Amino acid sequence: MNDTPKILIYGYGNPGRQDDGLGIALSEAIGNWAREKGLNNVATDSNYQLNIEDAARISEFDLVVFADATKEKIKGYSVTSLKPSPKIDFTMHSVSPAFILNLCLEIYHKKPSAFLLHIKGYKWEFMKDMTPEARENLKGASGFLKKKIMTYKKAALGEKILKNRSIKHKRPFV
Repeated sequence: MNDTPKILIYGYGNPGRQDDGLGIALSEAIGNWAREKGLNNVATDSNYQLNIEDAARISEFDLVVFADATKEKIKGYSVTSLKPSPKIDFTMHSVSPAFILNLCLEIYHKKPSAFLLHIKGYKWEFMKDMTPEARENLKGASGFLKKKIMTYKKAALGEKILKNRSIKHKRPFV
């Protein structure tokens, strides 16, 4: 039995619209890093938008981090915890991470720990090049996520040791 937590980094956005591709770029960066480090428990995925079919994908993981560009007034990046929500706006072409999490719970009876990593973007024109400021934010978000993944992995290993001693310990993420 493998007690190593399975982690999914799911980036979404449009890389053809400058900084809107930050989520996908983060997913690619973490995927490359995980392969270099031999972290077989870390998977990545990306798409232009979230779809209801993504509920099946996330049901396979213990921890899911959705990554997306934002116009919000934040400094660099921010992380928020996600809870399942049945709320959906039928005028949109995509669904929210909380709605995907809700579908995962309702259909597959699984509820991975889930977070949304917002990465500050600045320009949204139809071109592939990200702004230098967005690249800096991507670098910061990537560094943050790498540290958290390693902390999460170490905590899971510690949890396994503690479990053998009948002591419970929660895995930290945020």
